[in-house]
This record gives sequence, C-alpha cells and structure tokens, in this order.
Amino acid sequence: MISDLVRVLVPAATAFTIGILSTPILTHYLYKYKAWKKHPGKTALDGTQASEFYRLHEESEVRAPRMGGIVVWGSVVLTIIGIAIVARFVPGAETLQLDFLSRNQTWIPLAALIIGALAGLIDDLMVIRPESGGMPLRLRLFIVVILSSYVGWWFWSKLGVTALNIPFGTPLEIGWLIVPLFILVSLAVYASGVIDGIDGLSGGVFASVFASYAIIAFAQNQIDLASFCASVVGGLLAFVWFNIPPARFYMSDTGTMGLTLTIAVVAFMTDNLGGGVGILVLPVIGALLVATVASDIAQVVSKRFFGKKLFRIAPLHHHFEAIGWPGYKVVMRYWVLSVVFAFAGVIVALVSI
Repeated sequence: MISDLVRVLVPAATAFTIGILSTPILTHYLYKYKAWKKHPGKTALDGTQASEFYRLHEESEVRAPRMGGIVVWGSVVLTIIGIAIVARFVPGAETLQLDFLSRNQTWIPLAALIIGALAGLIDDLMVIRPESGGMPLRLRLFIVVILSSYVGWWFWSKLGVTALNIPFGTPLEIGWLIVPLFILVSLAVYASGVIDGIDGLSGGVFASVFASYAIIAFAQNQIDLASFCASVVGGLLAFVWFNIPPARFYMSDTGTMGLTLTIAVVAFMTDNLGGGVGILVLPVIGALLVATVASDIAQVVSKRFFGKKLFRIAPLHHHFEAIGWPGYKVVMRYWVLSVVFAFAGVIVALVSI
C-alpha cells in the first residue's frame, strides 16, 4: 500500500519534472513570436503613469516574454491528467491510489485554476499586441466577480458551507453570506497578483502559500486536495528555476489570475468543509500578499486625501527597489519572510483542528 505522504509527494515531483522539461519548448515559441510588451510602462491605480516604475523597469519589461504562468498550470494539468490516465489503464492498487482527481476535493480548485488561467491568457495575448494595453482592469475584476460568485454559490448551495471557522473558537454561522465572503476573498487575493513584479518574487511566495495549504489539507485527511496543492508547488518551483534573475519569462496574468483564484478556493475547502480554519489563517500565510494589496490601497488614499505619496512607488516590493535595494535582495528577503509566515499560519491552523 502506498502511504498518503507518497501520494502527495509524487504529484509534486511529477509537476516539477514536467515543468522543467517543457519550459525550453515553451520559451522557444514565446521568444520566436516575441510575446512581450512592446512598450514599457504601467498605469497606477489612480490612473496616472507610474514614472518611478518606468525608471526601474524600462528595459526589463521588454526583454522577456509574458505567459510564463503556463509552466505552472500546464504542469499541474498534465500531472493530473497523466496520473489519472495511468491509474485507469495500468491496473493495480498502487497506481489507483496515486490518482487524486476527485469530485469532492480537486474538481473545484482545478476548474478555478484552468478558468482563471485562460482568462489571464486572453489578457496576456492582448498585452503583447503593439497597440493594446491589455484587458481593462474593470473587465478583469468583473471576470473575477463572476467566477467567484459561481464558486461561492456552489460552496453554499451544493456543498452546504454556511459557517466560518474561528481559530480556538466556535464556528460563526453566516448562511448565504458565505457567497459574498468568497467574492471578497477572491478579489483581495487577485489584487495581490501584482506581486509578480520582480524576477523570481511571485513564484517563491506563491509556492510557500500552496505548500502551507498542502500541509493543512494533509492534516485534515484531504489527501487529494493536498496532492493538488503539492502539484501546484511542483509547477511553481519549475517556474522559479527559470525565473531566477535574469528571468527567462514573467508569470503575468495567465499565472497570477489562475493561482490567486485557486488560493481562495483552497482556503475555503480547508475551512468549515474540511474541519479547519483555512480562511482566517490566509492573511497570516499570505501576509506578503496582504502587504502588497495594503500598500497599494495606502498609496492611493495618501495621494487622494493628503496630496502626497506614502511610498516612492507601490506596491511595497517596488518601493524597496526605488530606495536602492537590488531586486535579488528584495526577492530573497520576501522568500524568507514568506516561509516564516507560512510556518506561523500552518501552526495556527493545525493547533486549531
């Protein structure tokens, strides 16, 4: 009999291997068709041009292609399909145990990953066109709201999720409000996708988040969900391998939109549904994602109401670049902090079970 730990580690190793082997093929075509922004620059949340960002990233934005997130979700999808095919056509109890494609644990996060990734891919394809600025922010947010509304309704109506678990306390019954809560969480996590701004940064941070939820799901005996999260970690590590400065490509929206929506789904699946506290530990596990969103909001508020910037540039990781930190120093320190916060969140989640 194959142990549960092996069932989790095999998908991670498989996704990593697929990612490593497939990336040279992907990058060949990304460079062949010049899949990068044709004009550097970024628009701030208040609609003005981010001049400081332009100064920092004038060259890097047009030297490497977008759509590197395909490595992540592509590796996960191929891993799930590959193991499922082997389990069905190669008889034996051991191969069947490795199959983690299940309706009650992996269908929803897998659907969120694929649909979010495809929506992000459309935006990326628009961005790389010479005269296009990509999909408008309002449209992207609308897509997130529509997707999260449906998933939130599924949690409430089909899965009967009506309560929010409180660490060291009794569950808070909120009924249908679980739907707007899921929408708010999805929007907040999606907003944190702007952490994809320095070579290697987003991949390491997202890997820590998904590794944390793999541990939490494993502790809740949601082995298929833990295997899914582990496969995402494997795909992310393959991405990071090629994203070490100087990055071969950027994750961009096809990666961040799929991954952030999936984080929201996994957090809810490890909460009341899994007998844990997956939602309220998300701000701890994803503290750097929270800091990213908070710094953007604080910057806009400060400019609007006080007429001056709070940071040299938002989000926070770019502020550190602007004050003179090399990009690799920002990335390495974010990686260290992401692991520390991941450990803290996992401890809270496991103690609360």
